[in-house]
Formats: sequence, structure tokens, C-alpha cells
Amino acid sequence: MDYTTLRDDELMDRLGSRDLAAFEALYDRYGDLVYSVCLRVVGDTYIAEDVTQDVFVRVWRRPEQFDVRRGKFVTWLLSVARNRSIDHRRSQSRRMRHEALPSIDEEEDVLPSEDARDDPALQTVLADECAAVRRALAMLPPEQKLAIQLAYFGGLTQQEIANKLGQPLGTVKTRIRLGMQKMRGALQARRDLERSF
Repeated sequence: MDYTTLRDDELMDRLGSRDLAAFEALYDRYGDLVYSVCLRVVGDTYIAEDVTQDVFVRVWRRPEQFDVRRGKFVTWLLSVARNRSIDHRRSQSRRMRHEALPSIDEEEDVLPSEDARDDPALQTVLADECAAVRRALAMLPPEQKLAIQLAYFGGLTQQEIANKLGQPLGTVKTRIRLGMQKMRGALQARRDLERSF
């Protein structure tokens, strides 16, 4: 069987039966992408390699954590990669965390570069999804947009965002929650529209 022709959800179904070839196909398909996401958050190639390995070990050990009804596999996988990366970054000293993160001004756009030369895997695999996320993000009020940019693309924790912006933690949490709800609604509407064609 040619595993490269199978959809992500089909490969994940096979992982439930411990199909190593399905796992290898997923790794070949998304290994570079997961690594690039990890590297953007942790800022260190060795740590990014470790986190990438952790992410795929989790996929292998707990394939049932992915629920196809809640969205695309790649979206779930990148969320796992981001969360694992933040966990690793938090375990480092405050000095190392500051070295790994860029200096971000409030008006500065902290979304990943759209230049294909910076990250060919991200550009080719997620071009449509990145564009959809950017459109949804652009529709948010500025304070919600900034909080989400700092959290999801700048890799900051909610407490770090509150400290950086000089705002209460509760305010930051509310802005992120409301912004994510609005974005989720916009992205769901897009998926529903695609299914109707």
C-alpha cells in the first residue's frame, strides 16, 4: 500500500493499530513543519529537535487524542507542537527565555514570515490555512489581535503578556479568549463554506 496517498485521518486511524508505516508517513509529511514551529518558539535548534521528537512520540503513544470532528490533523499537530515548545521554554531560566524571544513592540507584527525562503514547508503545506488565520486575526479589535499575536506567534505566556503590556492578567485572558472565539467562528464559517462546494 502507498501510504503517501492516504489522508491524515486515515493514517491516524492506522496508528490506533500501531501501524509503523502510517507513523513514518505522518512524520515524513509533517516533521519539518513541526520542527519549524518548535524552533520559532524555543529559538534553539537542539531544543527544537527534542520537542519535535516529543510531539511525534505523543502522536504515536496517544493517537486517540486527535479527534477528526474538531478540525484538521495538521491544526491539532501544530497546537501540540506549540504547547510542548512553550512547556520546554518555561523550564529554562528567565535569562534564556529572554534570549530566545525577539523584542516585540506593540505595533510590531509578530506573525511568522510569509517569505517562502524562510520556511518552505510551512509555506507549501499551510499556505491556505495561514491566509485564513491572518484574515480572521485581521478582523479582531487591536487589543485582542495583539494579545493573540504575542501568545501564539511570539510564544509568550499570558502572565508575560500582562507584564509586557502593563495590564491585569484577567484582562489579557479575556482578550485572548474573546479573540479566539471570534477567530474560531470565522474559521468554522470558512470550513462550512468549503464543504458546501
